[in-house]
Amino acid sequence: GRVKREKYNPERAQKLKESAVRLLRSHQDLNALLLEVEGPLCKKLSLSKVIDCDSSEAYANHSSSFIGSALQDQASRLGIPVGILSAGVVASSVGQICTAPAETSHPVLLTVEQRKKLSSLLEFAQYLLAHSMFSRLSFCQELWKIQSSLLLEAVWHLHVQGIVSLQELLESHPDMHAVGSWLFRNLCCLCEQMEASCQHADVARAMLSDFVQMFVLRGFQKNSDLRRTVEPEKMPQVAVDVLQRMLIFALDALAAGVQEESSTHKIVRCWFGVFSGHTLGSVISTDPLKRFFSHTLTQILTHSPVLKASDAVQMQREWSFARTHPLLTALYRRLFVMLSAEELVGHLQEVLETQEVHWQRVLSFVSALVVCFPEAQQLLEDWVARLMAQAFESCQLDSMVTAFLVVRQAALEGPSAFLSYADWFKASFGSTRGYHGCSKKALVFLFTFLSDLVPFESPRYLQVHILHPPLVPSKYRSLLTDYISLAKTRLADLKVSIENMGLYEDLSSAGDITEPHSQALQDVEKAIMVFEHTGKIPVTVMEASIFRRPYYVSHFLPALLTPRVLPKVPDSRVAFIESLKRADKIPPSLYSTYCQACSAAEEKPEDAALGVRAEPSSAEEPLGQLRAALGELRASMISAQVAVISERLRAVLGHNEDDSSVEISKIQLSINTPRLEPREHMAVDLLLTSFCQNLMAASSVAPPERQGPWAALFVRTMCGRVLPAVLTRLCQLLRHQGPSLSAPHVLGLAALAVHLGESRSALPEVDVGPPAPDAGLPVPALFDSLLTCRTRDSLFFCLKFCTAAISYSLCKFSSQSRDTLCSCLSSGLIKKFQFLMFRLFSEARQPLSEEDVASLSWRPLHLPSADWQRAALSLWTHRTFRELLKEEDVHLTYQDWLHLELEIQPEADALSDTERQDFHQWAIHEHFLPESSASGGCDGDLQAACTILVNALMDFHQSSRSYDHSENSDLVFGGRTGNEDIISRLQEMVADLELQQDLSVPLGHTPSQGHFLFEIFRRRLQALTSGWSVAASLQRQRELLMYKRILLRLPSSVLCGSSFQAEQPITARCEQFFHLVNSEMRNFCSHGGALTQDITAHFFRGLLNACLRSRDPSLMVDFILAKCQTKCPLILTSALVWWPSLEPVLLCWWRRHCQSPLPRELQKLQEGRQFASDFLSPEAASLAPNPDWLSAAALHFAIQQVREENIRKQLKKLDCEREELLVFLFFFSLMGLLSSHLTSNSTTDLPKAFHVCAAILECLEKRKISWLALFQLTESDLRLGRLLLRVAPDQHTRLLPFAFYSLLSYFHEDAAIREEAFLHVAVDMYLKLVQLFVAGDTSTVSPPAGRSLELQGQGNPVELITKARLFLLQLIPRCPKKSFSHVAELLADRGDCDPEVSAALQSRQQAAPDADLSQEPHLF
Repeated sequence: GRVKREKYNPERAQKLKESAVRLLRSHQDLNALLLEVEGPLCKKLSLSKVIDCDSSEAYANHSSSFIGSALQDQASRLGIPVGILSAGVVASSVGQICTAPAETSHPVLLTVEQRKKLSSLLEFAQYLLAHSMFSRLSFCQELWKIQSSLLLEAVWHLHVQGIVSLQELLESHPDMHAVGSWLFRNLCCLCEQMEASCQHADVARAMLSDFVQMFVLRGFQKNSDLRRTVEPEKMPQVAVDVLQRMLIFALDALAAGVQEESSTHKIVRCWFGVFSGHTLGSVISTDPLKRFFSHTLTQILTHSPVLKASDAVQMQREWSFARTHPLLTALYRRLFVMLSAEELVGHLQEVLETQEVHWQRVLSFVSALVVCFPEAQQLLEDWVARLMAQAFESCQLDSMVTAFLVVRQAALEGPSAFLSYADWFKASFGSTRGYHGCSKKALVFLFTFLSDLVPFESPRYLQVHILHPPLVPSKYRSLLTDYISLAKTRLADLKVSIENMGLYEDLSSAGDITEPHSQALQDVEKAIMVFEHTGKIPVTVMEASIFRRPYYVSHFLPALLTPRVLPKVPDSRVAFIESLKRADKIPPSLYSTYCQACSAAEEKPEDAALGVRAEPSSAEEPLGQLRAALGELRASMISAQVAVISERLRAVLGHNEDDSSVEISKIQLSINTPRLEPREHMAVDLLLTSFCQNLMAASSVAPPERQGPWAALFVRTMCGRVLPAVLTRLCQLLRHQGPSLSAPHVLGLAALAVHLGESRSALPEVDVGPPAPDAGLPVPALFDSLLTCRTRDSLFFCLKFCTAAISYSLCKFSSQSRDTLCSCLSSGLIKKFQFLMFRLFSEARQPLSEEDVASLSWRPLHLPSADWQRAALSLWTHRTFRELLKEEDVHLTYQDWLHLELEIQPEADALSDTERQDFHQWAIHEHFLPESSASGGCDGDLQAACTILVNALMDFHQSSRSYDHSENSDLVFGGRTGNEDIISRLQEMVADLELQQDLSVPLGHTPSQGHFLFEIFRRRLQALTSGWSVAASLQRQRELLMYKRILLRLPSSVLCGSSFQAEQPITARCEQFFHLVNSEMRNFCSHGGALTQDITAHFFRGLLNACLRSRDPSLMVDFILAKCQTKCPLILTSALVWWPSLEPVLLCWWRRHCQSPLPRELQKLQEGRQFASDFLSPEAASLAPNPDWLSAAALHFAIQQVREENIRKQLKKLDCEREELLVFLFFFSLMGLLSSHLTSNSTTDLPKAFHVCAAILECLEKRKISWLALFQLTESDLRLGRLLLRVAPDQHTRLLPFAFYSLLSYFHEDAAIREEAFLHVAVDMYLKLVQLFVAGDTSTVSPPAGRSLELQGQGNPVELITKARLFLLQLIPRCPKKSFSHVAELLADRGDCDPEVSAALQSRQQAAPDADLSQEPHLF
C-alpha cells in the first residue's frame, strides 16, 4: 500500500537538530563533512586559503563577508546555529596551524609562518564575532578536543585578541586537574625556551607575564562572599593549582641539587624571575600580590618537611645566606620587596606555630631576612624573647628549639646583621634576670634541653656554653657541673680542646675549629693591632699569660716570636715584644732563642729570598697579564692599550666576548654588606690602583683639562660587566674604609667618580637594597649615599672627597656648560660640601666680597702633603663654584641641613657641645631663617622654621629603623642622641613663638588660632595609610608616640593655651588637643581607658598654668573640666588612673598660687578615688559621688589593682549602688575584659576580668536593671553613647559582640525572654560577631597559653560563634511576637551571614503569636 506521510513533529525535529549538532561536534574534519553533505561546491568554505598569507588569492575571492554568508547558508541547510558551525570550522583551522612542523620537541611557541597564518585566521574570527556568527562556548569545547596539538601561544593570542578569554577556555574544560597539568607542562616548556635565548623572546616574555598576572589576580582575589552556596568558580582553583605546581617543581629541583645551566635550572631561574616587579608590574592592586607572596612564602617554608629539628641543629651552618642556592636567595629578596619585615616575621611565626616546616628553608629564610632588613634584628630579638618566655613558663620544648635555631641562624650572618650567639647566650642566661632564674623547674628544663643537644652540637656552641655558662644559684650548682662535664666529654670525642682555643676566636660562628697554630697567628695580628691603638699590652693577652698559660706558651708566643729580618726602625711588632719582655711575660730562654734566629736571618737574606720564588711567574696567569697591561698604560696612555686592558680584564673575570653586548638593566648593591669574590676583588683593586697612580703621574705634568681622554677611556672599560664589582669595591672603600684612605686614593677615587658621572647616560641605575631610602639611584647619586656624615672621621673624609671631586670637575670641564658640571656630580654631594664648610669652618659662615673670590688649582691637591683645609676654602671662594651654587637644585636648603645635622653623633662629633650649639644658633637664626624661601630659607617666619624642623624630625624618626639606624633604637628620638640638640633648638623657637603670641593678644583676650603643631600632626596623619591592618596600626602608633614625645618636650601651654577667659573658655588649642586625643590617641596611645601618665600630667600642668592667669582660676578650672566630660572624657579617666601621683603636684601648685580650696571638679576626682578605696575596704562603703560614670570609672580602676580573691566579697556591695553607676561600671568592666584578651601577657588578668564582669552582670540581672543599651551605643545617644564611645578605643567597641557572648552562660533565662529588646541585641551581636570572624578581626583575641580550665573556649572565636548560634536557635522559638518587630532591619544587609538563623527569625516572625510555647528547650 501507499506509505503514509508522517505529520510534522516539533519535538522530533528538535531532537534531530541536536543529533546533528552532536555529530558535527564529534566530527574532526568539518570541511570533509560539508563536502560529504553538499558535494564539491562546499570546498568554498575551506579556510585554508584565507589563512595562507602567501597565496595570491588570500582575500581576492574569499573575503570574510563571502565566507561568512556561505557559513550562514550552510548552517541553514544543516539546521544548526551558524555560531556552532563557525566555531567548529575556526577550531579545526587552529588545530591545522598548530600541527605544522615545529622547531622543538615540545613546542609552545608558533613559528613565524604559523604566527602569520594564525593572525589571518583571528581577523576572520573577529569578523564572525562582530556579526554574532560565532559561539565562544562551542569554540572552547572544540579546542579542547585538539588539546594534544594545541600550542600555548595560540591560546595566548586567542586571549589577547579577544576571541575567547583564558578564563572562558579553562572553565570550559571538564577536568580541572587535567587542564592544570597541561598548563604546568606548557609553562615549563615556555620557561625553558625563554632561558634558551630563542628568537621569539619578546613574545615568550609577554606570554609569561600575561599568564602569571592573570593567575595571580584570579587566584588571589579577595572572596567577597565566603558563605555563598553556589558552585565556586573553576578559574581561581586552576590558577592556584598551576602556581603551586610551578613553585613545588622549583623547590623539588633545588632540593635535588639542580645542575647549573641544565634545562631544569633554566626553568627554575625563569620562574623565580616572575616574582620581580617587571613581570608583575601592571598588577594594579597590591592586595592580590601580597596574598600571592604570602601564600608562596608559606609553601616555601612548609613544602616537604623531611628534616627534624635535630637535623637542623647539626646542619644549619650549611644554610647561611652565602651558602644557600642563589636562586632561592633571589626569590627571597623578591618576596621582600612586597612584604615588610614586620609582615615577614609575623608570617614566619604563624607558620611555625601552625604547620610542619622544612627547616632548611625556614632557617635560610631567617638568614636572608637579617641580611636584607636591618630592622629584622630587633623584630627577631623580640620574637625570640617571647618564645623563650613561653618556653620557660610552661616548659614548651618546641618554643625553646625554635628560639635557639633562629638565634644561631641569624648569628651566622655576622655582627652587622645580628648579635653573636655568645652575646645572646650571655644576655639570656648569664645574669639573675635570665629566663631560667625563676625556679628550680626552669633550671632543670634548661639543662635538660642543653644536655639533649650535646650529641648534635657543633663544637663552637659547646665552647660558648662552657666559657659563658648560665648563672646558677650555689645550691643547684650540680646541674651546671654535670652539663659542663658532659660537654667537655663531647669535645674530647670530637678532638677539640678548650685549652687550645684562641684569644680572639669567634665563638659565634659555627664554622670549623681553626688549628691552634693558625689561630695563634690571627691572635698575634689582633693583639699587635690593639697594641698600636692603645700603646698597652691587651688585657686579653695579660689574662691568657696567667689563666691560659698552656696555650700562651705553646702557641701564642711561638707565633709572635717567629724569626725574621728586624727592621732598622722598630715597628709595632718589635715594640709589642719588648713590652711583653719588660712585663716578664716572655721566658728569657725563649727570647734569647728568638734574638739569635733573627740575627741568623740577617746574615743570609739572599738565601731566604731565593726560597720564596718557587711558584711559576705570575705573569703567566690572567691576573699577572692584567697587571702587566696596566703597567704599560702609564707609558702609552692610548686607546689601544685600554683595549688590551679590557681584554685582559675579561680573561681574569671569566667573561665571554659576547658578554660585553649584554645590557645590565639594574645593578644590585648592598651598601651595608658589600661582598666580592676574591678574584673580582684582586682585579678591581688592580684597576683602581692603576687609575690612581696614573692620575697622580698625569697631574704632575699637566692640569686635568690638558690630560687628554685617557681617564674617560679607562673608565669606559669599567662600564661593562665589571661595573657591579667596581661599584661594590667603591662601596667597601668609601663607606666602610673611607677615613683610612691616603690622599692619592682620595684624589683618584674622586676623579673616578666624576668620570663615572660623565658617563651616567650609558650606565644602569643602582639598587642599593633595603637600607637606603631610594631605590634605583643613578651612579652619581650613589656616591652621595656612600659618603656618611656622622662622626669626626667620616666628616673630614667626606670633606676631602667632596673637595677633590668638585675641584677636579671644575678644572676638567672648565670650558663646558654648567649643565655638564651638574651632570658629573650629584646635587647631594655638592650640598654635603656646603654643609661641611658651614659646620667645620667659621670663615665659610661670613658673606663673601668680590675681593675674596679665589682662583682654583688642581696641582696643590695631588701633592702628598695636601692642605685639605686650604684647598676646601679655595674651592669655597672660587668664582665658578659660587655661580654653580646659584642653581636651585644644588643650593643647600634648611630642610637639607636638618636632614644632615640629624645624622650627626654628638659623642663622636668634630665640634664640641658649645661649638655645636653656636653653629646651630647661627645656621637657624642667622642663615636659614632670614633667607628667602626661594633659596631654601624661611622668609623670616619662625613658625615656618619650626614646621620644617618638626617634619624633618618626624621623617628622620620614621626612617631611622629602616635606614641604617637599627642600633640603640630605645633612645629618645629615632635611636640617636643627636636629636637632643635639635630638640633643644625646637624648644627655644617654640618658647619665642609663645612670647610673640602673648604680646600680640590684647590683655583679657584669648588667641583665636590654634597651635601650628597640631596642624602638622593632622596633615601627616592624613597622609598615613588608614585601616586596622597590623602594618598601618604600627606605623600610626609610632607616629603618634613621636608626636607625644615632642609635645612633652615643649611648654604645656602648647596643649591648653597661655590663658583662659570667660568669653572664650575653651581655646582653639584645647579643641585641637581634644580632637587629637579623641580621634587618635584614644586608639593608639591609651590602655585600659587612660592615656599615659606623662601626657596626662602635662595637660593638667598646662590647665592650671593657664587658669591661674584668669580672673577666677577656680571657676575656670571647674568650667574646663566640666566641658571635658562631654568633649574629652578620656582626660578625666586618665586623671583618675594617675591620681595618686598627680594629686600632690596639683595640690602644691594650687596652694602656692591660690588661697581658695581645690576647685570643685578636682575635688570630684578626689572623691571618686576615695569612694573606690572605701568600697573595696572591709568597712562600710561611702556613698558614690556624682557623676555616676566618673565614680564607676574610679571603682573600675581600683578593682584592677586588687587581687582577685579580695574582690568577690566586696562586689556584693553593688546591690546597694545606683542603677546608673552599675551600668557604667559594667561597661568599663567589659572594656577591661577585652583589654585582657588583647594583651599578650594576660593569663593572670583574664580570669579576674571575667569574674568581675560576671559578678556585675549578675547584680544587674538580680535588680532587673537593663544593660542592653551598652551594646547599641551611638554618637547620637547623649546619655551613654557620646560619653562612652570617647573613652573606649574603637577596637574595643568593635569587639563588643565578642564580650557579649563571652558572658553567655551568665545571661538570666527569664530576662532574655522578658526584655523585648534582648532578642534584637542578641541577633545584632551575633551577626556582628560573624562579620568580625569573617574579616579576621577575632584573631586578636585568640586564647593565650596557660588558660585555666574554667575559661577554656571563652576566647576561641569558633567555639564562641557555635555556642551563640545554638543559643539563638533555642531562644527564637521562645520569644514573644513583639520581640520580632525590627528583625527585618537586622537582616536587610546581613541575612546571608547565617541563613539558618535568618530563616528561623523570619519563620517565627510570620508564625502565629505564641505558637510554639508548648515546646520549651532549655536555653542555658
